[in-house]
Amino acid sequence: MYLCYIDESGVPEIGHGTSHFVLLGLSIEAWDWKNQDRAVSAVKRRFSLGDAEIHTGWMTRRYLEQERTPDFATLDSPARRAAVRSARDAQLIKIQALKGSKAAAELRKNYRKTDAYIHLTLDQRTDFLQQLADLIGSWGNTRLFCHAIDKTSFGTTAPIIPPREEAFTQVVTRFERYLGDIGEPRTVGLLAHDHDDTSADRLTELMRHFHSSGTMWTTVTKIIETPFFVDSRLTVGVQLADLCAYATRRFFENNETDLFDRIYPRFHRLGGRVVGFRHYVKGRHCACRVCVDH
Repeated sequence: MYLCYIDESGVPEIGHGTSHFVLLGLSIEAWDWKNQDRAVSAVKRRFSLGDAEIHTGWMTRRYLEQERTPDFATLDSPARRAAVRSARDAQLIKIQALKGSKAAAELRKNYRKTDAYIHLTLDQRTDFLQQLADLIGSWGNTRLFCHAIDKTSFGTTAPIIPPREEAFTQVVTRFERYLGDIGEPRTVGLLAHDHDDTSADRLTELMRHFHSSGTMWTTVTKIIETPFFVDSRLTVGVQLADLCAYATRRFFENNETDLFDRIYPRFHRLGGRVVGFRHYVKGRHCACRVCVDH
């Protein structure tokens, strides 16, 4: 049994937000799940993160309250948390007075997303993510499957197949083929997808179609059931997929290689070629590392 945790980075809509949309699956052998979960927990304990959800995009941001606190790096963890929360409380009062309850509620929501990390400096958060990426890169039985779409190559014209559906089809196809390549008749796989109310019904419908008719490129006989949509706050595998998806998108958009280089060896390969990864750029040649290795 293989588990494939799926998460995305960027927004799928053409002409909005990010230049790339990335959907990525992180596959592990079910029998090794507990060992890998323990290894992640050990890294989290080193940084006093306990059971906190790891959301890479929020961890890599600058926290201005830290930068405005004199000698922040010299404070202990409780003092750091107190300093940041005090500054944020003051900002919430200010926003409430100037912009009203709705703006204050939105700011409070954003603060909650980073509250678990405020005792760590940006350098420490970066170190934490590097250690997690190194851990993923060291797991020889882990495979990554990814579809990255350069949305700018479409101009303002939306593709016939929506990016999220195309990416899901590609990840399912590559995971299915990987399971077949293992060569064990009883080998099966299961998908665990980050829960998303906007796409869960459609992706479930697509998977049912794949079970009956296959994808454009393969029949589906190894992946069982439709995706299980899980709460990323409670599922470490999805949090790791989030890290890998984020690192992949930032590689394409900003040429950031640090995290990406650490996980790149885990993308599925056959005969020296990267077959678990597709970087789709419509109508023009791409000379990026992924396309050259494909």
